[in-house]
Amino acid sequence: MTPPPVLILHAPGTNRDTEAAVAVELAGGDPRIVTMHEFRTGAASISDFGALLLPGGFSYGDALGAGVRLALELRTWLYEELAEAVRLGKPVLGICNGFQTLLKAGLLGGSDGSGEQRRGTLTDNAGGRFECRWVTLRVEPGCRSGWLGSLAGTRIRCPVAHGEGRVAVTEPEPEVVGNLQGTGRIAFRYMSGNGHGSRDRVAGGRYPANPNGSVADIAGLCDATGAVVGLMPHPEDHVVDWQRPGGPPGERGLPLFEAFVEAAR
Repeated sequence: MTPPPVLILHAPGTNRDTEAAVAVELAGGDPRIVTMHEFRTGAASISDFGALLLPGGFSYGDALGAGVRLALELRTWLYEELAEAVRLGKPVLGICNGFQTLLKAGLLGGSDGSGEQRRGTLTDNAGGRFECRWVTLRVEPGCRSGWLGSLAGTRIRCPVAHGEGRVAVTEPEPEVVGNLQGTGRIAFRYMSGNGHGSRDRVAGGRYPANPNGSVADIAGLCDATGAVVGLMPHPEDHVVDWQRPGGPPGERGLPLFEAFVEAAR
């Protein structure tokens, strides 16, 4: 079977595209790192790919805020192509800076592409400092993303590395969180401990299990269609056992990329 081509978008300052490419290749995909310049000049088109991945890093140095400049470019140059890809059900995955970019471009909002920009955002970590540590995630069983469906309840242990990763809301918290939960928009949550036995529970806002103070322990979201998914942690940094600093084997991020690549076929 021919591996599906997966677009990995590179912008100045992006520095996790190689790790993302390795994860996609191990998952059976054909990763292709493409720059924004190639899209602006017409040398590449989103329609050439089965899926789109926005990797982590510090696009444009986060000079205007995390992911803001790249989000502006997506809206200016690629929004119609992206909207068509989403309409066709092509999977889109944003990791860390890619998650920030998707949210601020309006691609993780409501059905009109704007909802969570008004009601929520990604902002400075509650601790006021950059966090680089390992966390445990759970793929939320109620998530509406079709390509994540086979992973419902799955735990992933991987690192975070961000200074602006806190999911915060601008309207009453119970209303916004209840809406996200009720519509299946919460894709990942931070978990306490290692996710086993009596420790099999969400972080409850406790640091360091929830490393940034995100409301309702939200680590990732999906859009109203379920095709677009974003998360702050880095599952591409735990796709093989030797990447793990210690602890029992398992809870790797590779199944996430396998589901992503399968949806690109």
